[in-house]
Amino acid sequence: MKTYMANAQTVERKWYVVDAAGLTLGRLATRVAAVLRGKHKPTYTPNVDTGDFVIVINTDKVVLTGKKLEDKFYRYHTGYIGGLKEIPYKKLMAEKSDLAVYEAIKGMLPKNSLGRAMIKKLRVYKGEKHNHDAQKPEVLNMD
Repeated sequence: MKTYMANAQTVERKWYVVDAAGLTLGRLATRVAAVLRGKHKPTYTPNVDTGDFVIVINTDKVVLTGKKLEDKFYRYHTGYIGGLKEIPYKKLMAEKSDLAVYEAIKGMLPKNSLGRAMIKKLRVYKGEKHNHDAQKPEVLNMD
């Protein structure tokens, strides 16, 4: 019996929608990252992007456990000398919760050209509405 190796031409992609209301940020991010990579499929191949498209809605209702809202910071660098910026997660979740979810998922993908292709299949929205009804997304089970 031969081992099946997927290639870019034979991959069949589906669309999933995830309601993030009441879910923990890290647990949500790991599950969505696995679907973006294609690890939920029997045709998973590590060197091919076999993942599906994912739409995450209601990111403003994501939960952070413990004291992460007060203690955790989102850090980025502007590129200039002394340009390290820090935003507390309390402020980030209030203003840009979609960015917090996007960055959490992005951090769990490979750091190479394959990971950059995978993150393009992610759509993140703060509220209930998304404009991807034409793709007929299925609800992703988060169990």
